[in-house]
Amino acid sequence: MPEKSHIFSLNTQLRNDANVLGDFPLCKLLLIKDAQYPWFVLVPRRPNVTEIVQLAPTDRIQLLEESCQLQESLLAAYCPDKLNVAALGNMVSQLHVHHIARFRHDAAWPAPVWGKHPAAPYNVAQLTERLDALRPHLPDTFVWGEQDD
Repeated sequence: MPEKSHIFSLNTQLRNDANVLGDFPLCKLLLIKDAQYPWFVLVPRRPNVTEIVQLAPTDRIQLLEESCQLQESLLAAYCPDKLNVAALGNMVSQLHVHHIARFRHDAAWPAPVWGKHPAAPYNVAQLTERLDALRPHLPDTFVWGEQDD
């Protein structure tokens, strides 16, 4: 059995499917490369963690706090009809929590977004608009840009 790393590394599939936006105190914030939905992902920067219960108790609380901060930011930025928040991990085992702003008029409503439609890549204008709407609503503890882990 291979030895587990003691250094956090973002899963390759997550890196390929998303843009890394920056860091909360515990989590990386990603934006999934699908312009059909404001779809963000929090990834705790802890190695070898696949389940929330594997986090230290203080990290569990911090993950919940950052998730709530992101949810508040999504509500303020996009005024969705519903927020979908889920930690599935069936395809990518590294612990990550999806936060998707959903609208009655979106491409998959009311079904889950997974596998409903092929991803629609962002163009520069769409990406700029998406991030500009979110930027003023993120807390001061969020640091934009990809940081060394």
